[in-house]
Amino acid sequence: MSDPAQEKTREIRARLCLFSGLGADERVFQFLDFSGWETTSIRWIKPEPMEPIAHYARRLLAQIPDAPSILLGVSFGGMVAVEVAKLIAAEQVILISSAATRQDLPIYTRLAKILNMRRCLPMRWLTIPNPLTAWLFGAQTPAERKLLADILRDTDPAFLSWAIEKILNWENTWKPENLVRLHGARDRILPARHADFEIAGGGHFMAVNRAAEISGILREKILPQ
Repeated sequence: MSDPAQEKTREIRARLCLFSGLGADERVFQFLDFSGWETTSIRWIKPEPMEPIAHYARRLLAQIPDAPSILLGVSFGGMVAVEVAKLIAAEQVILISSAATRQDLPIYTRLAKILNMRRCLPMRWLTIPNPLTAWLFGAQTPAERKLLADILRDTDPAFLSWAIEKILNWENTWKPENLVRLHGARDRILPARHADFEIAGGGHFMAVNRAAEISGILREKILPQ
């Protein structure tokens, strides 16, 4: 006969809240093995004009379950997950191909901010698939390039412009104590820094094309059993 207390513990087991990358959606998580876990894919909402990232993160709280949560973010989603972690008592924060603080961002982001390059780039151009974006993301096979192309085409240019501005001006220096970082050694967009688990040969698209390896690390070494 099952123990009611144990059954209750299972019911309030921490949920996985998934924050996708810049302009992406839950498709970026489709190859990761979260079986046995209840997951919530956090949907990007329309930013308010000039909205700070901290305010945007607070508005996302409406999508976070009341139960204890593990926040898992990819790329820009990891930065947003860090901002959300300032507002709730997250059981754990897991970043994949992301940055925890402004010190983790590459020098080109500071140069882009100084040169105000965001205003010089037509955002719609950045949503058009091409060989350069496939190379930057590390999308190698035809299927991977197609998935990346589909994600780029579905990206809202207005959201993309807002998100890039938030990345370039992110001043966060706070790091969650329960932070775990997975990063690809060959990430061409956000070079690996201070990773707890470095994926040899992994690129920025490794949540897709190195999903089996990442799933193994998550299930065997990171996620509570």
